[in-house]
Amino acid sequence: MPASQRPPLLDDDYEPPLDTATASRIYFLPNLMTAGNLFCGFVAVIMCIQAHYAMRGSDMITAEAADLFRRAVWLIFGAMAFDALDGRLARMGGKESLFGAEFDSLADIVSFGLAPALMVFFLILSPTQGYPHFREIGWLLGFIYLLCAAIRLARFNVITHPLLQKPGVRSNKDFLGLPVPAAAGTVAALVLFLLNLAEHERDLQRWALVLPVLMLLIAFLMVSTVRYPSGKQIDMQTKTKLTTLILYVVCGAAAVVYKEFGILACCLGYIFYGLFRHFRRPASVTVNPSDNSHPDDKSPL
Repeated sequence: MPASQRPPLLDDDYEPPLDTATASRIYFLPNLMTAGNLFCGFVAVIMCIQAHYAMRGSDMITAEAADLFRRAVWLIFGAMAFDALDGRLARMGGKESLFGAEFDSLADIVSFGLAPALMVFFLILSPTQGYPHFREIGWLLGFIYLLCAAIRLARFNVITHPLLQKPGVRSNKDFLGLPVPAAAGTVAALVLFLLNLAEHERDLQRWALVLPVLMLLIAFLMVSTVRYPSGKQIDMQTKTKLTTLILYVVCGAAAVVYKEFGILACCLGYIFYGLFRHFRRPASVTVNPSDNSHPDDKSPL
């Protein structure tokens, strides 16, 4: 009998490849960290909106608005810490579920997608009064960032789906594309940098032409095939070279001592390191997304 004429299988004859109860389990500690991520993102969104209203009617960044934006920035960094912890706890305890992966991505779209997009719209393009057409398209640049973040997270969910994993095949240790938390961290660091310039009454106009281009670059890199190094395999047994350890210590010290400049320098260094390494790769090397089952530092919880 031709395949087109065969009767469909009865529901009783079909067994799903995944167990529904197992896939939807909610493990307390990993998902508590994800809830903390979502909370930080939600409050950061509120802070951005309040800061925008505090600036209404003024062409300058008011002290109240600057304080609110700073709080939003540190909340995004807090969300990044929670995001790192949820995956670590899940992998350490072997408590992974598809529910956790979906919950994590939904939290990330708020903390690392919507909140930074509002910063792009409300603040990062605000110092461009000399170029009013940039301000008019600020909403579009913010949406492009948000769209690329959503696509990035959707690609993660597809690539990491258990049905697409090959048994016994180890995933690539690099991120495929710029991780969403790293993109959000760069936006947050840029906000700190601009607030520092405004606080010291320095001219922001010279940054007007650079900021839209940088935002588009960050958005593009999230959905690109540029590989970035990750720290998901670092544990207590990881060994490293002395020069590498010194470099990390120096970067950490710079970020602590020179907050506004050090954090931004570290974020931009990470972005352009990935680009530099990508263009140095042999032309014969091709990128296959299926070779990288973990494009973000997140495993299904």
